[in-house]
Amino acid sequence: MSGHTTELVVFILLFLIVSGMGFVAARWRRPTDLASLNEWGLGGRSFGSWITWFLVGGDLYTAYTFVAVPALVFGSGALGFYALPYTVVVYPLVFLVLARMWSVSHVHGFVTPADFVRARFGSPTLALVIAITGLVATMPYIALQLVGIEAVLKAMGITGHLPIIIAFAILAAYTYQSGLRAPALIAFVKDTLIYIVILAAVIYIPAKLGGWDSIFEAAKAKFDATPAPDGIFLNANNQLQYVTLAFGSALALFLYPHSLTGVLASKNRNVIKRNMSALPAYSLVLGLIALLGFMAISAGIKPIVTDGKVDNNTVVPLLFDKMFPDWFTGVAYAAVGIGALVPAAIMSIAAANLFTRNIYREYINKQATDAQEANVSKIVSLLVKVGAVACILLLDPQFSIDLQLIGGVIILQTLPSVALGLYTRWFHKGGLIAGWAAGLAAGMWMLYLIPNPANGKQHFGGSAFALSNLGFDTKMTIYAGFLALAVNLIVAVVGTLIFRGAKVADGDDATARDDYFADEGDPKVKDLDLTGSH
Repeated sequence: MSGHTTELVVFILLFLIVSGMGFVAARWRRPTDLASLNEWGLGGRSFGSWITWFLVGGDLYTAYTFVAVPALVFGSGALGFYALPYTVVVYPLVFLVLARMWSVSHVHGFVTPADFVRARFGSPTLALVIAITGLVATMPYIALQLVGIEAVLKAMGITGHLPIIIAFAILAAYTYQSGLRAPALIAFVKDTLIYIVILAAVIYIPAKLGGWDSIFEAAKAKFDATPAPDGIFLNANNQLQYVTLAFGSALALFLYPHSLTGVLASKNRNVIKRNMSALPAYSLVLGLIALLGFMAISAGIKPIVTDGKVDNNTVVPLLFDKMFPDWFTGVAYAAVGIGALVPAAIMSIAAANLFTRNIYREYINKQATDAQEANVSKIVSLLVKVGAVACILLLDPQFSIDLQLIGGVIILQTLPSVALGLYTRWFHKGGLIAGWAAGLAAGMWMLYLIPNPANGKQHFGGSAFALSNLGFDTKMTIYAGFLALAVNLIVAVVGTLIFRGAKVADGDDATARDDYFADEGDPKVKDLDLTGSH
């Protein structure tokens, strides 16, 4: 660790500055009272275009972006670039969903996607399974942020889980105090640091490595020398996986509770529209970040080996350590670390809101006051972070991206109820529950069958499901979440037809058509009474 003193000092200094901002955020745009989910969990629903852009961008482009994508490119080549078409495709798709979700949520006071499902389909049971699904899917996503911090600490020669526990204890403290205002304020610093580091990396590092030709030649040489079906180009066996993974990930992204949290905090529909047109600017940066994986190959970076396991997540921190001056490496490490804290804070708030609104208030204390809801959310947000640490200890994947992909398979099963529910009330609540159960079972079964020969794992080794498991004579793979969603939709449609045919009673729809188009200034969009009934 003695050789990393400058890096460590810069890292700690920036980390402490950002943590201080997290505590100060409680006084930023200060409300009369933070003791409500409307204020603590959604920032008073008053954020404009700039704050929302940084908040949602900081929420979606995470340690996953900085660490996991280049690690996948380093280990697997072209397949790792699936993140590019996925972020290009996602914004037109979610444009269709989020404006409607904003409107209906502001009319009825919804805080979570499960709140909407409860009102739309008149089913506390369906809302419960959507809430639990969101909670479970968010856990590995928060754990992914831990992996990013851990990779940086390893590169500085720091091992063990104590530093991560300290970092998350600080995160937990300022999230507890300031709620969504903390990550909203910190996101400005996080995004600025990331843009500076990436622009420096794509100009400075290739110049030191002999140019882009040299970088791609080194990557091609590495993949040509390995027997695995990897390379700087896709091949016949992984093209279907690439397409379905990109599309499936795009469908999953804004189903995550934390994605909706950032959007619901905005003050009107125009803020959402402007952000959906401006957020693709991050996709350019993502493409440059992915290329760090090829740069690491050209630079001869060897991932850190811990307890006999190769940790590919360390390739980007090690690349920065080798190529940058010590002081700037410290800045780059801080960008990764802070890039993990912002989304982790938002994710834990979103997960806590799910528990509070759709489990605590629905089943434990129906008469909960605003203050009681806020206090329960604060406590649960702490417990969620503990759960994320457990994910790291139990799952321990070679590629941290697997954590996000497992979460993606799970959260996709909420698409018929949440995304399609915003457009149609055709589905029967019983059909949706049956589809959810079938899709989740199929997804878990497929994930269980997927091995990872690189680290000897027999199960849960990724998300590339071999079609040969279904009896097809081919080596092609497909994204498990895509197939699981197909199963879900088929069962939901068939189940709806059966329930309707049997004249089984359906729930009442508490929403009206006009609710999906209401905007700021509309009489329906009022100060939200979060103690009201659903």
